Amino acid sequence: MATIKEVQVTFDCAEPDRVARFWAEVLGYVASLPEGFSTWEEFDRSRPPGHRVSSSACADPSGKGPRLYFQRVPEGKVVKNRVHLDVRVGTGLVGAERLAALEAECTRLVALGAVRERLLPADGVNESCIVMQDVEGNEFCID
Repeated sequence: MATIKEVQVTFDCAEPDRVARFWAEVLGYVASLPEGFSTWEEFDRSRPPGHRVSSSACADPSGKGPRLYFQRVPEGKVVKNRVHLDVRVGTGLVGAERLAALEAECTRLVALGAVRERLLPADGVNESCIVMQDVEGNEFCID
């Protein structure tokens, strides 16, 4: 029988701290610092030159959700994500009630810097969701 492993989701980005703060607000997460350090910058300064990479992280305070790790990379985002997060705010809701919950969350996230792309309306099989982008253009859905 296979052992269950913890999962961390890693984002390549230009501004790790900014993206980490955005996702912490979206998900109700808290900063996740390297043990023994009070900031990610302090951690980075402790590393030898050539091994310094600006990074940041946030984690679910309940310990149930995966930790999100953000690392600076030199290249910008060029194509659509192959993997994305679905922020589950409409679970158990249907029709107009679900759509109202999605729209309310969309409004909150746009105020944090997200960009609304489009509404994918219910199609008889799937309920509606809203496709969005985070503060660096990474796609995600409000589901």
